[in-house]
Amino acid sequence: MNSDKLVIGGHEFDSRFILGSGKYSLKLIEAAVKDAGAQIVTLAVRRANTKEHENILDYIPKNVTLLPNTSGARNAEEAVRIARLSRELGCGDFVKIEIMRDTKYLLPDNAETIKATETLAKEGFVVMPYMYPDLNVARDLVNAGAAAVMPLASPIGSNKGLCTRDFIQILIDEIELPIIVDAGIGKPSEACAAMEMGAAAIMANTALATAGDITQMASAFKLAIEAGRKAYLAGLGRVLSRGASASDPLTGFLRD
Repeated sequence: MNSDKLVIGGHEFDSRFILGSGKYSLKLIEAAVKDAGAQIVTLAVRRANTKEHENILDYIPKNVTLLPNTSGARNAEEAVRIARLSRELGCGDFVKIEIMRDTKYLLPDNAETIKATETLAKEGFVVMPYMYPDLNVARDLVNAGAAAVMPLASPIGSNKGLCTRDFIQILIDEIELPIIVDAGIGKPSEACAAMEMGAAAIMANTALATAGDITQMASAFKLAIEAGRKAYLAGLGRVLSRGASASDPLTGFLRD
């Protein structure tokens, strides 16, 4: 597993867990980094310092890669502006594109996401677009210069799990970029299942932030993601379409 790196835009990471920090707290980020092994943490630029005595940047260790997101953007123009601002603030070249016009279901606007991806990729950003899983859109994102593709598993913050499982599998099978399952993963078992499918990484936030014991849940996610990745690399066993297959020979009984 040591040589099995997650590679995004030429950058290597040992961990395949990414923390979405929308519900940020010191305890959450500490647990994600220490117990879940997160090496990438998202940062909503507009929320970098909205509390009088708190700044999320004070919580994120220096050796963790910041992934500014364009949360709040309603179109490509706004997303590009936020990304440029984050780079000017010293947050680096990584950016997660989030564009949502819908405030009820918070579903991403795929068309505007493609536009923003193309603009920012040309400007040297490592672009990681959040999208509704659609093969044609994913292909357009690849052509636009995305470094990874981040399909939602279910609506943001819902903890409903892999509702779009079949569509995510299509992306995994057909797109050569890392497929990072984002939004809606609510349990370690769901993270494990996504990794068994061949996902490159998992992003989670609400599942940890709303857990009874954040530290224990962070550790559980780490183990689940590692187990799922190992299972995928090992090659899952066959599934019979019907009937059964004895695991031991049906010969050699005492009566024989």
